[in-house]
Amino acid sequence: MSVTQLVAGANCPVPREKLHVEVLLSPAQVSGAEVDISAFVLTATGKVRGDDDMVFYGQPRPGNGSVAFVGNSAGRAEFAVDLPTVLTGTEKIAFTATIHENRTNFGAFTSLQVTVKNAAGQTVLQATLPATGRVESALILGELYLRQGAWKFRAVGQGFAGGLKPLAEHFGVDISDAPAPAAAPPTPAPPPAPARKPISLSKVTLDKTKPRVSLEKKSEGFGEIRINLNWNRENQPAAKSGGFLGGMFGGGGNAQVDLDIGCLYEQRDGTISAIQALGDRFGSFRSDPYIELKGDDRTGAISEGEWLHINGQQWQTFKRILVYAFIYEGAPNWAKTDGVVTIYVPNEPPVEIRLTEGGNSLGMCAVVLLENVNGALQVNREVRYFRGHKEMDEAYHWGLNWRAGSK
Repeated sequence: MSVTQLVAGANCPVPREKLHVEVLLSPAQVSGAEVDISAFVLTATGKVRGDDDMVFYGQPRPGNGSVAFVGNSAGRAEFAVDLPTVLTGTEKIAFTATIHENRTNFGAFTSLQVTVKNAAGQTVLQATLPATGRVESALILGELYLRQGAWKFRAVGQGFAGGLKPLAEHFGVDISDAPAPAAAPPTPAPPPAPARKPISLSKVTLDKTKPRVSLEKKSEGFGEIRINLNWNRENQPAAKSGGFLGGMFGGGGNAQVDLDIGCLYEQRDGTISAIQALGDRFGSFRSDPYIELKGDDRTGAISEGEWLHINGQQWQTFKRILVYAFIYEGAPNWAKTDGVVTIYVPNEPPVEIRLTEGGNSLGMCAVVLLENVNGALQVNREVRYFRGHKEMDEAYHWGLNWRAGSK
């Protein structure tokens, strides 16, 4: 099967079926340039219909899921697009790249490539957009569009010097920091209906300079709090099976790095325990303890990584939750895993913590501590490294008894 090569402005037909759209940056990482890849589902007017028409890391499967953000790693993002099931009225799907907080521009990269694959996994087209010399911090890379009943892909390369804000406004998105009206009506008027809170496409990154963020208490609770652990599965060195735990308790053979997420929790009634795949302690979202581990990715094949879900409507039952990551298989090398934990709370910007520090002899990382402070949700960046569960438990005074286990 021949692969069509596109330059900016060129287009070609694509099959009306399930497609995979992959965005690659070259080089994969540039100092100071954290790139977010998003998709906008558009009508004939070129505008979104609402929040469900924005697809990105903080909202991976909105609407009916026909356009989904299915994975990312350093310099790469992937979308699944089911063209036969896109919502009625959809005539264009634009794929974009923005540099977080406008810290640099796309001139720091060599090129950006968009690859479209068909349902069989065969490459249909590749669009390569040169980046050298660009001064913009936001780009429309390409778009799937409907023309006379047939779907096509066009390489675009349109830039926005102001970053995310003008890009989003170009698609009719309300930006969450939009100013309020200049003045109130001069005469009494009925109170307006509550304005829909615009979705935030920005995220909060906690680091040493900004280690904490607090979310205000909500009478209805915090909804479904989703915590994701993801890491770079490429170019991982071969390691002994059992790796971190295997080195402590035995093991042999070769295996890819297996990075796991878990948590210690303490409830207000004094109950303490842990949720993790090791020991099959997956918990429950709708019943006590109101925390659930959604699966365990041992192979690295699940591009979305691993998830912890916390029932935020039961937040009043918790005192604190310590979320941790540990390397179950593979030699501890936090810099190469490029691990990141992202916390998604409904109607709040995602909170991100990166795991790129620490000694490589230590396979356990206490990532973030969630505390109930008079009903508010306080998120504290920890990123402290330990030899194992026991040492971490002692550092945080949890009081559990630990013994060797396996999955």
